[in-house]
Amino acid sequence: MSDSSTANKTPPAKMTAPKIRALKGDRKIRMVTAYDHPSARVADRAGADIILVGDSVANVVLGRGDTLSVTVDDMVSHTAAVATAEPRALIVGDMPWLSYHSSREETVRNAGRFVREGKAEAVKLEGGRKRVEMVSAVLDAEIPVMGHLGLTPQSVNAMGGYRVQGKQAGVAYELISDAKALEEAGAFAIVLEAVPDLLANMITDELTIPTIGIGAGVGCDGQVLVYHDVLGYGEGHTAKFVRQYTNLSDIAVEAMSAFFADIDSGAFPSDAETYHMPAESAEVLEDLNKPHTSDLMADEAMER
Repeated sequence: MSDSSTANKTPPAKMTAPKIRALKGDRKIRMVTAYDHPSARVADRAGADIILVGDSVANVVLGRGDTLSVTVDDMVSHTAAVATAEPRALIVGDMPWLSYHSSREETVRNAGRFVREGKAEAVKLEGGRKRVEMVSAVLDAEIPVMGHLGLTPQSVNAMGGYRVQGKQAGVAYELISDAKALEEAGAFAIVLEAVPDLLANMITDELTIPTIGIGAGVGCDGQVLVYHDVLGYGEGHTAKFVRQYTNLSDIAVEAMSAFFADIDSGAFPSDAETYHMPAESAEVLEDLNKPHTSDLMADEAMER
């Protein structure tokens, strides 16, 4: 018996930047970093509020050592792939290194590509007060902006590696000032990455916009991890803040090994997985393919 209440249930409304901002103090925000159509479909079905198309695609998908080599073209392409899933979640495109550093005009042009070509609904920029001018420029173009403070991977060389930020009081205080500046500039949310939980809590309490933590403790308004990290789909170093909920790599290797074993044994493909000709057509083809078949006989066979 069908459940009419389920059948008539209205699909959840599309997430927008203002809706994300309004979630502060209401419930936790669920964000995941994903890079393509299939992962976006999974994340959206699971109930993601935000899908960030991160420049970490360089590390996670392309196998590079840092995020600095990805281009606007790369990021727009992956953002467009996520957008084809038509998720309920807000799509945020991650602006790569050097795409928002030289001028307001270039920053707006690149952000506009994320929206026009990539179908992003917001963009993310790394940095605090020194990026306020660019944040304002993008907002003036009517594109919502998410900030990113703490461990900002595009600054890996300046930071001397991937290190926790804000352990010292002076640096922590500067990050609080950066967060306030981003809020004042009009950012709708801020990612806090790899900072002490005390600092993250202070920033969260002082802002009226949501904070989304990744290695920033439980006190943030939301949390984010990379799709592949959550599912255990990949190899290599795993950060302290990552929690894997399954191990898709092992599951995938097991399934692929079974496939190869079936190839070796001849168990794949089965008769049910094979296309067949109608019996009459098969008979005609066999007649046509017999040695020394004359043209007349072939014509007669073709007419059958």
